Amino acid sequence: MSIKPNSINWASRISLASLPTPLQPLKRLSDQLGGPRIWVKRDDLTGSLLSGNKVRKLEFTVAHALEKGHDLLITCGGLQSNHCRATAFVGAQLGIPVHLVLRGTPASMDGNLLLGNLAGASVHCYKTSEYQQNLQSILEQTAEQCRQQGFNPYIIPTGASDGVGVWGYFAACAELQQDFLNHQFQPDLIVTATGSGGTQAGLTLGSCYFGLGCDVLGMAVCDDMSYFQRKVESDITAFSEEFSGAFDKGLPDQYSIKTNDHYIGDGYGIASDSVLETIVEIANKEGLLLDPVYTGKAFYGLINEIQKGNLSHMNNIVFVHTGGGYGVFPFRERLEQIIKS
Repeated sequence: MSIKPNSINWASRISLASLPTPLQPLKRLSDQLGGPRIWVKRDDLTGSLLSGNKVRKLEFTVAHALEKGHDLLITCGGLQSNHCRATAFVGAQLGIPVHLVLRGTPASMDGNLLLGNLAGASVHCYKTSEYQQNLQSILEQTAEQCRQQGFNPYIIPTGASDGVGVWGYFAACAELQQDFLNHQFQPDLIVTATGSGGTQAGLTLGSCYFGLGCDVLGMAVCDDMSYFQRKVESDITAFSEEFSGAFDKGLPDQYSIKTNDHYIGDGYGIASDSVLETIVEIANKEGLLLDPVYTGKAFYGLINEIQKGNLSHMNNIVFVHTGGGYGVFPFRERLEQIIKS
């Protein structure tokens, strides 16, 4: 039984994204594969500079920060973090200073790194080893420096993936509920790239709450299945503990966390030639732009699972396009080689 969105006492939210986003079939690709019909939830169209899945979470996260009296945002991620770029532009739009703590040493200012700087964020880059070993202390040191300057900083975790951020894709499931009614089909599976786990957590809990009637599969772009089992469970638990009072009928206590970790490749942000070839093919065939870090890797995994026959019993699969198009630019040389080959 599905539940109507107006039965929920929603958390504070700032309208940042262009919603609802379209749900579109990929007819030519589906016909070519001869498998289930593939649909794409176009969350790459949530905005331009605020594009992708991150802005759905930031609508709730930034509202929560402002409600608590914070006046500066600090967040973290890789050099090409979609979340960091989106946070920088949210801050610019709202007139809130933003500090970005980034993993890696840039060879040049490109893609999301360039955009974050253009938005006026204060960018702090750290060597990968130092970032991985000392992230929490780096974030706290950055926050303390901001306090000394008279600010009240709010630290947003990687990808805005925590109990508050779960609201973003929990709310998106209400939108998907309406999408499926409009298009008159029942999905057999919802697939999303998963990196920090927050999008997967929101979809997993939301699909149960709104009665979407299918599993959510996270296609891992980093870390393994056991990591995402713990991380998604942790985010859902934090959400449930803080916001259970918003739901008169209670939240589901039974849900299935499913992750496929077979397509991580050599690690986060490292795209194989096969992933890049998939990006080129889908752009040519469907006019859909995937990215090398998240959606390209996840979509490559989805196509492989279909070709292996693992999803042949399904009729409709929904791929949540989490954005990230600016991430293709640092891969321009390799993509050019594939295009010309």
